[in-house]
Amino acid sequence: MATSAQPQTSNLKPQTIKTFVWDLGNVLVDWDPKYVYRTIFNDEKKMNWFFETICTSEWNEMQDEGRSLEEATETLVTAHPEYEKEIRAFYGRWEEMLGGAVRGTVEIFAAVRRTGKYRNYALTNWSAETFPIARARYEFLTWFDGIVMSGEEKMRKPFPKFYQLLLDRYDAKAEETLFIDDNLRNIHAAKEMGFQVIHFQSPSQLETALLDLGIEIND
Repeated sequence: MATSAQPQTSNLKPQTIKTFVWDLGNVLVDWDPKYVYRTIFNDEKKMNWFFETICTSEWNEMQDEGRSLEEATETLVTAHPEYEKEIRAFYGRWEEMLGGAVRGTVEIFAAVRRTGKYRNYALTNWSAETFPIARARYEFLTWFDGIVMSGEEKMRKPFPKFYQLLLDRYDAKAEETLFIDDNLRNIHAAKEMGFQVIHFQSPSQLETALLDLGIEIND
């Protein structure tokens, strides 16, 4: 999820950009577990406690890194049997957490592609078991020149080896690559590796940042 920090760019040299690397979740795809859990918890504070204490972001990231959904679920049910129903809902109702495409960003992505000037890749923290659901739902996921998914590679952002895997696989150079992500932790890691970066906060903010770079995305 994006933080409240101000938009961030780093070492931007638009004339050198040859490649775009896009995050997916909450940049191009609206995903939020609260879409499900607001139907389970009547109390917002209790729901937030549940995410801070039981189905935490750290727990979810282990599935992004390759742990099976079954193992992840059973581990939590064993530790917190009193919340078995709520825990099983996380992956049992996972598809309901997809809120749709982030239309404004998808339109920007389409416009970038239409220029014909850039390669476009996705670098995503996503479980290999749930990604096929999104792939079947969102046609724009077929537009990429390649997708590097953490659940398949058993590594994830913000670890440098995951970014390096994309660079090596597609013969890209960090300094010629614009990395777009809503998570500042991932942005900082890319910056340290020499990527040009935009910290995504909204489609309008992204469009402004690209136009400020001289990247023309309007037809």
